Amino acid sequence: MTMTTNPQTDERTDARAEASGRGKLDRRAMLAATGATVLAMLGYPLVRRLWQTPRPVFLARDQRYDGPLVETIRDGLAAVEFDSAWVRGRRVLLKPNLVEPCRDCPHLTTHPSLVLAAAEVFRGWGADVVVGEGPGHVRDTQMALIESGLEEALRGEKLPFADLNYDDAPAVPNRGRTSKLAELFFPRSVLEANLIVSMPKLKTHHWVGMTASMKNLYGTLPGLVYGWPKNVLHYAGIPQTVVDINASLPRTIAIVDAILCMEGDGPIMGTPKPLGLVAIGLCPTAVDATCSRIMGIDPGRIEYLGLAAGKLGPIATRDIPQRGEPWEDLVDPFAIVDVPHLRHLRG
Repeated sequence: MTMTTNPQTDERTDARAEASGRGKLDRRAMLAATGATVLAMLGYPLVRRLWQTPRPVFLARDQRYDGPLVETIRDGLAAVEFDSAWVRGRRVLLKPNLVEPCRDCPHLTTHPSLVLAAAEVFRGWGADVVVGEGPGHVRDTQMALIESGLEEALRGEKLPFADLNYDDAPAVPNRGRTSKLAELFFPRSVLEANLIVSMPKLKTHHWVGMTASMKNLYGTLPGLVYGWPKNVLHYAGIPQTVVDINASLPRTIAIVDAILCMEGDGPIMGTPKPLGLVAIGLCPTAVDATCSRIMGIDPGRIEYLGLAAGKLGPIATRDIPQRGEPWEDLVDPFAIVDVPHLRHLRG
């Protein structure tokens, strides 16, 4: 059968279809414009919060250096959803804090027992583990290893050590762009690591208020380039360069030695503060924000955490699910040195 067409009918049909299409497009445009207006009314900070990925933090109380730290670290990493299979065959760099060690001051540096426990966990998962540090105040790294007790501990477990102060250090772009530094020099031992584990001692800090997993990573930059105590970074702004370093490093997680801490005139001249805690997380920013709250400090008042918020990770409690112990039950305010630029921390 032959079909016939009416040109006038076809024209009317085409016109209706075109009008319908325009209507759909107009409605889509109107909805898009309305959505943009709503987002503008809500503001970028709220939108950013809606997109923020929760970053859990694990807290373990009643911890001791002679206790089951291997079990604590293994359980903590599982609680924050670390993929243990991922590290098999990969290089893991453990970065403790050996800023200015002294045999009689165990609250100054990361305890060797925690380092060994972390090494056992990652080795058990098939990782190639190395310990690395570039002490900020001590040019003689071997002396720092001996005074901290870490040299003997590493030798006993046949763990290699990388002296980050004197390692060959190529330049890489500053991905944080928070300071005016265009590039950063990182030791090859750092750049070749698939995972860096920041293992700080939780302490107050007379310039920035607190030091934990983010500030600890100052020790990944070589003194041979930045000097002792790395004043090039200080002149560029401590909070700003803390953010830049963390933004430019390979993948980094945190295991914090908060068993015996330091308060007062930290990070060197303060006094011991026992807490008995270990803090673990895949996001150093979230870990440090939680540690700050335990210290009795609003993390928003720590400048480098404020700069990192939403850029490197969250600092708001709603974005940091708690695993293990709730931080509210662990708050034990730290004494802070009385200097004008830190008085706002207790405001």
